[in-house]
Amino acid sequence: MSRTVRFALAAVAAALIGLALTMVVGGAAFPRIIPGIPDAGALTRWMLPATKLGMDAAGLVTVGLLVAAAVLLPSDKGMLGKSALSYVQATSWTALTWSAMAFLQMIFKLSDLYTISPAEVLLRAYLPSYATQVGDGIALTLVVLFGVAIALFSRGAITAGAAGGLLLLSLVALLPPALTGHAASSPNHNLATAGLTLHMLSLAVWVGGLGVLVAHALRGGPDLPQAAGRFSRAALWCYVAVGASGLFSVFARLTSVSDLWTSSYGVLLVVKIVAFVLLGYIGYYHRQRTLVALEAGKPRSFTRLATGEALFMAATAGLAVVLARTPPPVAVVPADLAYELLGFPMPPPISLGNLASLWWLDLFFAALAAVLAGLYAAGVVRLRRRGDAWSWGRTASWFAGVAVLVVATQSGLARYAKVMFSMHMVEHMTLSMIVPIFLVLGGPVTLALRALRPAAKRGDRGPREWLTTILHSRAVRVVSHPAVATAVFIASTYALYFTPLFAAAMEEHLGHIAMTAHFLLSGCLFFWVIIGVDPAPHKLPYVGRLLLLFVTMPFHAFFGIALMMMGTVLASGWYEQLGRTWGDPLLADQSDGGAIAWGFGEIPTLIVLLAIALQWYQDEDRKARRADRRADRNPEGDVELNSYNDYLARLNKADKGE
Repeated sequence: MSRTVRFALAAVAAALIGLALTMVVGGAAFPRIIPGIPDAGALTRWMLPATKLGMDAAGLVTVGLLVAAAVLLPSDKGMLGKSALSYVQATSWTALTWSAMAFLQMIFKLSDLYTISPAEVLLRAYLPSYATQVGDGIALTLVVLFGVAIALFSRGAITAGAAGGLLLLSLVALLPPALTGHAASSPNHNLATAGLTLHMLSLAVWVGGLGVLVAHALRGGPDLPQAAGRFSRAALWCYVAVGASGLFSVFARLTSVSDLWTSSYGVLLVVKIVAFVLLGYIGYYHRQRTLVALEAGKPRSFTRLATGEALFMAATAGLAVVLARTPPPVAVVPADLAYELLGFPMPPPISLGNLASLWWLDLFFAALAAVLAGLYAAGVVRLRRRGDAWSWGRTASWFAGVAVLVVATQSGLARYAKVMFSMHMVEHMTLSMIVPIFLVLGGPVTLALRALRPAAKRGDRGPREWLTTILHSRAVRVVSHPAVATAVFIASTYALYFTPLFAAAMEEHLGHIAMTAHFLLSGCLFFWVIIGVDPAPHKLPYVGRLLLLFVTMPFHAFFGIALMMMGTVLASGWYEQLGRTWGDPLLADQSDGGAIAWGFGEIPTLIVLLAIALQWYQDEDRKARRADRRADRNPEGDVELNSYNDYLARLNKADKGE
């Protein structure tokens, strides 16, 4: 039996032992059976968390295999190496296992829900309706479909780009089951949902990547020092993200500090926190000792410690499964439908003071703003330290865009945007037509290309090479075409508000995040084409940019007029159940939103016109200076310049009468 197989069996055993011990200590293994009350039986009691553990483990291994293939192991001009290719092909089996475990999870969930045996679940044909009509069932169905898709596509993936695409798909497949559990039922579901999303994604890369890295080391795989170094840098960021997101999730679910020792959920949470701290210490020891030894050609200490770390992670994963099935403390919330829908009480009547003071934390966009600001600042600092210049104007523009993003998503405007259509339209226009202008003028891609170091191995793909590959990809060429970017910017607005999509996005927090992110991304795409300073596949002449701007902006005015003339309320079900008792009626407020959309375009149009004029002037100035330099280097070779000088000389002679 190979060392890799022994490690896999040990990881499975550690996870099952962790699950069993947690169930026994927490009381879930042997609950008190009350006579007369139906019980699904011991098989369902144990197999429900076991299949959940199997589903999560298969998902983590799938992510880990794809992380190793696309990110950790070097490629050769975009083509996967032998080990990386074998890992991608192995995902076909792990992804099928993932799908099978998700299917079994549906059966045992129904068994637990209806307190019947798993065989009766199949005989009574409960599965079709559960899989297509119930939130938990739909989430598991998505996992089944995504798993099958990954299994099929992985058989033909031979490039790092294909492995990266499969990695993104596998990360998306992790989210549906998690986001239909405690996060959806938490009083502060906005914070819980965003926190759990970040937690799951970072944890999957960290745990899955470590497991596959250990297996790679045990089988004597090539490029281990390089792969371990890359994973160590990624693991540090994953550790920070897991810790921060876990902290926010605790705030969203616990009602008081005493819940940590007075509830089963809190006790299990404390155990998980202790395990998390220990894993952090192990990671620190790796960076200080074992990675140094690995670079020196002594891999045994790294392999031993990493194996123990992975087994400890597996046991913690078993604990996490039981924790996910343990109900959090019951929170006492106001008997208010608005609070249940929004996650915060109905704000008081709108005023400038309330807009400026009623800040709240939208974790997704707060994290996005922090990442945007932090990465840009790091790039500028790196350039300055090596003596390279970077425009202060671009830096100021970028941070101005980030500041406006924070105001639009974290201030009182974000609260009122959920209860008033007019304020929603202010937020929409700010995110799609103000923030993107400042961001694209900051030149983030140019900064990244200058600040990021090339890959150590020629032909490999590091962050700089991945960025270059994405910029030159066919997808970017298509979406960045002026016609496509303009169509997305205009048509998506009409498609959102004049279809049921708007109501669906307002009612679900994930839908609201997706809608808000779309505003930001579509605006960045359009203004990148118009005034972007970063390299782009398609460059319009300045006259073409002006024409595109003047053709586009009237569509927003038409959109505003259409809103003002509507006789029905958009997303009426959402706004009516909030029960707002102050301010204008819903239809009048919607008309105000249309007026805002109609008149808002003047501000970005003026800013963009000034930017185009300045860029045009600077471009002409650069051309003139290049022509002067060419003339200085070869004064006899510039035919046009010499001809023009002769013409001026003849005019001068004619004026003097010679």
